[in-house]
Amino acid sequence: MKARRKRERERTHNTHQNPIPSVTDPTLSINDLWPWPRTPPSDPASLPVSHSRFMNHRVPSNRRYQPTEYEHAANCATHAFWIIPSILGSSILYILSDDHWETISAWIYGFGLSGLFTVSTIFHTISWKKRHLRTVEHCLHMFDRMVIYFFIAASYAPWEAVVLKHLIKPFPRCPAATEPVFLPHRYKLVELVCYVIMGFFPALVILSMPNQDGLLELMAGGLFYCLGTVFFKSDGRIPFAHAIWHLFVATGAGIHYYAIWQYLYRPNALEAKTSR
Repeated sequence: MKARRKRERERTHNTHQNPIPSVTDPTLSINDLWPWPRTPPSDPASLPVSHSRFMNHRVPSNRRYQPTEYEHAANCATHAFWIIPSILGSSILYILSDDHWETISAWIYGFGLSGLFTVSTIFHTISWKKRHLRTVEHCLHMFDRMVIYFFIAASYAPWEAVVLKHLIKPFPRCPAATEPVFLPHRYKLVELVCYVIMGFFPALVILSMPNQDGLLELMAGGLFYCLGTVFFKSDGRIPFAHAIWHLFVATGAGIHYYAIWQYLYRPNALEAKTSR
């Protein structure tokens, strides 16, 4: 009985110390009635940060989407898995090179391919585990975008270097294409358009070639890149959207690598071309 009376006295004391505001009190505003944080229910900032373990709320175009823990892990894994295969594949092209043109193009393509997956993995890991390092994360984010443009240009280096004996064509597009790199959030759509345009224009050179072996593989890889852009713009709408974009990029890169190995570097590939 004494314990119950003591609990009642404590409850009464707490009520007097922290009174519950009355809705009928004309002196109170909506901020006094609304719990912490004191913002009206219509304010998006009052919503919980994460409504699911697999996807966060979509953010405005001028802000960067913050993935969940599961999405962070998927973003890292989907590109980290391809680092070693890309290095091995690039080494195979280097070993199969017959002249300095093939050697140089193999180096360029290898740096672009392995750099894409390596830099992306490092950026997503820092963004996940060391997000308090804002400056480092921002620099890696910019570098990640620049590597994407370099990879697009490097993907055509073997074709233009080995078949056309021309190494300069892909690269003048890079400086102009990197203009939106430093505004990746506000101009994400512009950035996406640059990816697509820069990927398609060099393909016109291959279409003009008399021998079009590998064109089917190039088109298939380009199709995967284009389909992946749907997920590139779907953060906050589709769970693991960015990781799915990574998978489409890896698939497209794999198909393009097969075409380069099969039609440009495989033993007797060039002899077969010149004999036709």
